[in-house]
Amino acid sequence: MRVRRGERKSASQKTSTFPKRKRSRRRKPSQKKNPPAPSSAEFVGRVGELRLHYAKLEGRTVIAHSYFTTPWKLLPPIYLDDTGAAYTLLVNPSGGLVGGDGLSIDMTLDRAAHVLISAPSANRVYRSEEKLSEQLITITVGPGAILEWLPEHTIPFAGSRFRQAIHANLAPGAAIILWDALASGRMARGERWAFTHLENEIQITTATGESLVERYILDPATDLGRIGLVEEWDYVASLYVVSDAVSPEIWADLESKVAAILGKLPGQVLGGVSTPAIPGLAIKLLARTAPDLASMLDLLWAAARGALWNLPPVSLRKY
Repeated sequence: MRVRRGERKSASQKTSTFPKRKRSRRRKPSQKKNPPAPSSAEFVGRVGELRLHYAKLEGRTVIAHSYFTTPWKLLPPIYLDDTGAAYTLLVNPSGGLVGGDGLSIDMTLDRAAHVLISAPSANRVYRSEEKLSEQLITITVGPGAILEWLPEHTIPFAGSRFRQAIHANLAPGAAIILWDALASGRMARGERWAFTHLENEIQITTATGESLVERYILDPATDLGRIGLVEEWDYVASLYVVSDAVSPEIWADLESKVAAILGKLPGQVLGGVSTPAIPGLAIKLLARTAPDLASMLDLLWAAARGALWNLPPVSLRKY
């Protein structure tokens, strides 16, 4: 392949979800013109991988295999009760994502494993002049396994560009509680809905191949300045509870309980619950403050744990 002056080839031909940085070819001595200077944002960003494989061993869920690269860090699981569930914190000590960052999580739960995922702080996305910050999450929940996915909310700073995708695949008898929340920005700095671009996708696929999908792309410059007509609300969240091992009667009872809970914080939280095309419940929330959002999550999470597995609420430790 011929290469003209100023062109660059990829440093690696390995297939990857995230773009690879490029290196310029060495200039021949006979050339008189320098190649064009790269953009200031061309070499910004890190590609960080986190892989977690959980297995059930002697009544307790353990990490059977793990791998991570900067900026991810991995702490040993914590056991908060006698269920043997592995409570794992997702730790990114860099403080957030900048343009060009590409973070991924690949998580697998073996048969009958029980995992609870959270994070010590909110996920911050910083201003970017050109490149997107990306976070791609792939989850496989094995037969009879349980995943409670409850990270902190995402805060997109003014001028940030962010793309996230969460894909969860459930085996027969598997269950998932999946929480995803978004702040309008740093409200105290007047950055309400001031990000440049945001994409989010959640897909939960059951053993039959049927899927629940939530997908949106937001551009505050064109979306009437209100982002989906959330108006004065500053937090948007989704909570999905899915399992094909739960009877329709239990789902109906839980739906009634959730509807009652959603009315407990009038004026602070606005929400609704519905039955999706797959076995489970879909709950959408709007909240005024982060504490209001956290309080509602605690109530809904406790109701789901009690209805599905007859388990008490969990008091999370984030230190």
